[in-house]
Amino acid sequence: MTDVLLGQAYYLRFDPKLWDAQQPYAPLGSLYAASCLRERGYRVALFDAMLAGSEAEWSAALDRHRPALAVLFEDSFNYLSKMCLRRMRQAAFTMIDLARARGCPIVVAGSDATDHPDLYLARGASAVIAGEGEATLVELTDALLGRSAAPLASIHGLVVRDASGGTSHTPGRAFLRDLDALPLPAWDLVDVDRYRRIWCARHGYFSMNLVTTRGCPYSCNWCARPVYGQRYASRSPELVVAEIAWLTRTYAPDHLSFADDIFGLKPGWIERFAELAARDGVALPFKCLLRADLLDERIAEALRVARCRSVWIGAESGSQRILDAMDKGLRVGQIERAADLLRRAGIEVGFFLQFGYPGETREDIERTLDMVRRCRPDDIGISVSYPLPGTKLYERVRAELREKQNWDDSADLAMMYRGPYSTEFYRALHRVVHTEFRMRKAFDELAHAARHPASWRRRHLRKGAEALRHAAALPLLRARLNRLEQDSSRFQVPG
Repeated sequence: MTDVLLGQAYYLRFDPKLWDAQQPYAPLGSLYAASCLRERGYRVALFDAMLAGSEAEWSAALDRHRPALAVLFEDSFNYLSKMCLRRMRQAAFTMIDLARARGCPIVVAGSDATDHPDLYLARGASAVIAGEGEATLVELTDALLGRSAAPLASIHGLVVRDASGGTSHTPGRAFLRDLDALPLPAWDLVDVDRYRRIWCARHGYFSMNLVTTRGCPYSCNWCARPVYGQRYASRSPELVVAEIAWLTRTYAPDHLSFADDIFGLKPGWIERFAELAARDGVALPFKCLLRADLLDERIAEALRVARCRSVWIGAESGSQRILDAMDKGLRVGQIERAADLLRRAGIEVGFFLQFGYPGETREDIERTLDMVRRCRPDDIGISVSYPLPGTKLYERVRAELREKQNWDDSADLAMMYRGPYSTEFYRALHRVVHTEFRMRKAFDELAHAARHPASWRRRHLRKGAEALRHAAALPLLRARLNRLEQDSSRFQVPG
């Protein structure tokens, strides 16, 4: 009999866009929780929803392991878990039902549960862990499984039902400061070979995920921080390099994905990391997320030495007016300079773009498209402003929120308040931006092949056809976007 069955409710199959991309990463949050419980002496099993077909596999795991306690410990290093998608909330509710039907108490931790503990308690969760969860989970498990006589009300970081049936919050728990004291994630609980097969079949290489930090100290007013708050804690570069060496020996990944909100914010961290990784011969190609204003020639060179393959930048907008309204703390020129520095270092650049912020105009949108044309990033990701509890954006538009307050999946792009334009406009804008981006990428590749005839391959014929197809589609897509701009004027926010 297993003491604790850990799981999470992000099912890749329930997110069609991400399932099609076939870039799965294991739930690091659950793996850290598993390791902490093991340190306490508990027998732990893992249900990995990332690659599961449905909640029926959770049901089978409950029957197979017969746990004394079930825990849904969402992966707060996965930005999609932080978005609290409706389909995943429904999955969590179903998983709670299945545990309760077997008489198994169940605990929930994660962004959505922290924001809406009453929903999870009403569904039947024994407790909700609010915020950073490992230490709270260990104490709570001790109490629920009889190792401790401590009442739940004495455990910091919980939301529980009180005697009257209402919701009661215990005092908040202090954040972990020494991340080096945490055990390594319990990778032995994961079917790593299954992840490897998916990656290699689609992409020809195997990527694994890890984290070096928790939290973000910046003040972007649309960014939710229900788990780690507006603070920043960092692991030492020595331990991160040691973890990479262990992952390499044990699982032989070809590539790494750092899931930090901001990679290497601590001064000197990236340079020291690059030095150690090169010295120990464990540098692997990797991708990470950085702020544009943190990049200079020295850091770009350190990233090159560390074998960084791609850096994603939260560019958001090419309009300085919108960046200022977001409290982003960035200048458009800094975004452009960062893209140039990375490209000169031989590192690919990705831009996250956000449309639909209150007050955005068509001129602001065009400024963003112009920035993309000038900077020519290697990839882009597009979203619309997404108000989540605890953010200034949420408070600003709260009175305008409709019944739907979360996306169904990551491709939803619904405007959940009276944004500058309609949902249909932003979905059409998504198509326009991606179509133009792919067209320019294809033409750029053809131009490079023309300048370097020795690089010409048959795939360039396909690229040519792709470029022409996108070029032919763009006028119609833009015309539709213009019509939707006129049709959606009634959705505009006054002033």
